[in-house]
Amino acid sequence: MAFTFRINRQAGTGLPDFRKFARSVAALVMLLLAVPAHAAPPCLGPHSDTWIYLSVDQVRNGAGQIAATIYADDPDRFLIKNGSLYVVRTPTVAPMTRFCVFVPKTGVYAIAIYHDEDNSGTINRSGVLGVPTEGFGFTNNPPTLMSLPTFRSVRIAIPRTNLATTIHLTYP
Repeated sequence: MAFTFRINRQAGTGLPDFRKFARSVAALVMLLLAVPAHAAPPCLGPHSDTWIYLSVDQVRNGAGQIAATIYADDPDRFLIKNGSLYVVRTPTVAPMTRFCVFVPKTGVYAIAIYHDEDNSGTINRSGVLGVPTEGFGFTNNPPTLMSLPTFRSVRIAIPRTNLATTIHLTYP
């Protein structure tokens, strides 16, 4: 939404007509006050009253999408098929992609990120061990050099809405 203010001159004085300007500013303030302060930002995922802002950095290119998988506070469901609450996707912006995600309520979660460069809908893997060939990362940025992180190392407390965290991508 864009607003343009034009300062008119008072007839015959050459001075700006600040009364009209003040009325325009007052109208803008009233418009802004009409939007509820608790209105949720445009976030991804099932709507709730709790959200977190994610910044995904070290994105190597703008191809594809960034996928964020949200896990509940349950280590038995972490990184297993159908173990997540939901997955959200957003267009990739290099070198950093920023977006907002709804979580069901305040609490503890884990978030896994991957850069779906080819828009396949899954993280590409190679070899017998299934090593990812696309960039990936987790909340708290645990080391992933030799293995996947433990659930304990990626848990993030979201005690209130409107928090933010940064996740670093790692490419093989």
